[in-house]
Amino acid sequence: MLRSPILAAARSPRTRSLVEHLPPTRAIVDRFVAGDVLADAIRVTRELVESGRKVTLDHLGEDTADRSQADATVDAYEALLDTLGETGLARSAEVSVKLSAVGQFLPGDGERIALDNARRICAAAARVGTTVTLDMEDHTTTDSTLGILRELRADFPWVGAVLQAYLRRTEQDCRDLAHEGSRVRLCKGAYQEPESVAFQDKGDVDRSYVRCLRILMGGAGYPMVASHDPRLIAIARHLADLAGRAPGSFEFQMLYGIRPEEQARIVERGDLMRIYLPYGAEWYGYFMRRLAERPANLTFFLRAMATKG
Repeated sequence: MLRSPILAAARSPRTRSLVEHLPPTRAIVDRFVAGDVLADAIRVTRELVESGRKVTLDHLGEDTADRSQADATVDAYEALLDTLGETGLARSAEVSVKLSAVGQFLPGDGERIALDNARRICAAAARVGTTVTLDMEDHTTTDSTLGILRELRADFPWVGAVLQAYLRRTEQDCRDLAHEGSRVRLCKGAYQEPESVAFQDKGDVDRSYVRCLRILMGGAGYPMVASHDPRLIAIARHLADLAGRAPGSFEFQMLYGIRPEEQARIVERGDLMRIYLPYGAEWYGYFMRRLAERPANLTFFLRAMATKG
């Protein structure tokens, strides 16, 4: 019941100003975000890699409406990737990119600008020997994002896709993308979507997730199972066994700050575990979606407000 108003608040400038200036907010944000600057991201990445986990880094920002801001985001990704290469972390860390942060919503030729900017980021990743995954946003961007993915894969076939199980179209998208060399992250979805395009009931979303998993695990691509749900994680492992998948032919993914003990258990049993690690000053939208996804996250935040405010 709280998910819709929290997601609406994620786009409210007034609510953003209120939340950002609450005394306990920074301490809570630190649970989910590595920090504001590149040095923070590199420090936490190194800690995660040393614990046996892989990383995908997200320089936070979305809904960019200014060309200079989009260019600055690309510059930040290039600096990040250069640093991953210099520190040797590129062997275990890649980056995730929201196309809206690199110009997708700019008026006129936003899609072309986003494609060109994503190419720059992919070229920087190729230079240091790592990969890029294109994050998926709300359903209005799906066709554009998949179109840009196809363009990028002509030169960088390793570019990863993200599909969201709560969208009714996703089973077919999984079939289209479950081919040799195709890296696909499957998540449930974190945006507020209309019933016409997305399942609303949690049980329906979970069932869609399993159907999509079955397609990806049975295909020739590289599935990336993004879930914190113990039941879905167990199902994914079972489907991988049924498909005869060898270790290293798929991976699990979780968000930084959520279920770290389970992350460690997955590593200990010999499966690949990648952590989605965001950093940067533009953390508000990401933070609000994390609150909306799990009631426990909201309870954690409200308790901290009560005790530290």
